Amino acid sequence: MNALVYSHFNNSLFYNEYIVILTFLFVATILSVVIVLFSYLLAVQKPETEKLSTYECGFEPYEDARHTFDVKFYLIAILFIVFDIETMFLIP
Repeated sequence: MNALVYSHFNNSLFYNEYIVILTFLFVATILSVVIVLFSYLLAVQKPETEKLSTYECGFEPYEDARHTFDVKFYLIAILFIVFDIETMFLIP
């Protein structure tokens, strides 16, 4: 039985099935690295003071970002999602 299993794994068809996947992963990795590098190198980077500010609404943060939210915000978000999905099914 061991000879049969060894002959199966030694078959070139077994390796040819995985070489396609490895080639795809290699090409995808190289292509993603090239795209990120070109987008970083070719982009015009002129940051302005308004763009680098903390918020676009115009006021500076006055509290720590790690404070807990009130439960009302979560309830309103859940109700919005429920009614949004409900109207999506009612309109058609």
